[in-house]
Amino acid sequence: MIGIQQLHLLQQVVDYIEEHIKDEIDPEKLAKMSGYSPYHFYRVFQKLTGYTLMDYVVKRKLQYALYELVNGKKIIQIALDYGFETHAGFTKAFKKCLGSPPSLYKIHCPKSLPQKLDLFRIHQKNTGGIVMQPMIVKRQSFTVVGKTFEINMGNISFTRDAPVIWDQEGLTDGSIERFLYKSLAPKKHGEYCINLSPSKVEDKFIYLFAVDLDKDTSVPDGLTLLQIPPATYAVFRTPLVKVEKFVSAIKGTWDYILEDWFPQSFYEVDEESFDFEYYDEHCHYWDYNKIYMEIHIPIKERG
Repeated sequence: MIGIQQLHLLQQVVDYIEEHIKDEIDPEKLAKMSGYSPYHFYRVFQKLTGYTLMDYVVKRKLQYALYELVNGKKIIQIALDYGFETHAGFTKAFKKCLGSPPSLYKIHCPKSLPQKLDLFRIHQKNTGGIVMQPMIVKRQSFTVVGKTFEINMGNISFTRDAPVIWDQEGLTDGSIERFLYKSLAPKKHGEYCINLSPSKVEDKFIYLFAVDLDKDTSVPDGLTLLQIPPATYAVFRTPLVKVEKFVSAIKGTWDYILEDWFPQSFYEVDEESFDFEYYDEHCHYWDYNKIYMEIHIPIKERG
């Protein structure tokens, strides 16, 4: 259990990293600042943030570097500013941490500075770690098909408002998922959980559990087909957690998105499309020690 005093000391460390993001970070100096031995400090830091200390420092440097890249600064200058000795070294670190080269990633990056991290709020939301900046992705129209569930609930606005759907028959035992894959055989593995409730409907929640519909695939009776319009999405990953913390990580990530990220960003929700949760093989706890899922929210720049 992490106490208030620990959070306060670690917040000082996180603030120091932010203030010296272009400098070389000395791990032992940070441990001394926290009042712990280096060994204990590294363990507590990883437990709270979900990242090893230096992995966090590198990822944070790259987030700030991305902001400068999006705003027109040359890669070689950014690399030198953030302590990478060469263009190649910067690109290698970038690909290792974020999975793609900076030239590709820059078109998928938020235009605003990374939000200042508040460890007290993160701990309160019980996400299991820090939610990093989202990818910004443009998607063409695509079609999904699945089973709808209608639930009587109040004050429904976002998918995150209805965790009760997982108690519905067919979802908890996996029978709906198995039926969809057997009858539709989609080429791409992954399930969409989509809120279909109109914003003016406050007492009902209509939830679609779906998979991709490939071209020329016939749809069995009793299923709902939905065409998702073209949209730009902010794509968030939940922190990597063990399965017993997965539900709280999803809820905490939703809270972070709506309470922290949106108010500080240049974006608002695009209500012409659908927000959805996306689950692929990375949430298979029987294959992975720690798991995550994605939350996709249609966005547009604030007018």
